[in-house]
Amino acid sequence: MSESSLKDCIFGAISEIAPEATFDGLNPDKGLREQLDLDSMDFLNVIIALHEKLGVDIPEKDYPRLFTLNGAIRYLGERTAGRQA
Repeated sequence: MSESSLKDCIFGAISEIAPEATFDGLNPDKGLREQLDLDSMDFLNVIIALHEKLGVDIPEKDYPRLFTLNGAIRYLGERTAGRQA
């Protein structure tokens, strides 16, 4: 999947959990939870939504790799390599 498709998917998953979240001015290298005011349960629900949308298993040990937008794009890009957007 392309970086743009993954970013859209991540933003879509976050919007489902936190519809009030705005992505303008988001720093892709800083923690999503802090920037978007997501609590730990919100973040877990985002991970579950990404699993359902993309059909990839995301083990708990890998959750820290999804803490930033760039980290999430990189991780999900590795997990979806070769798939169509």
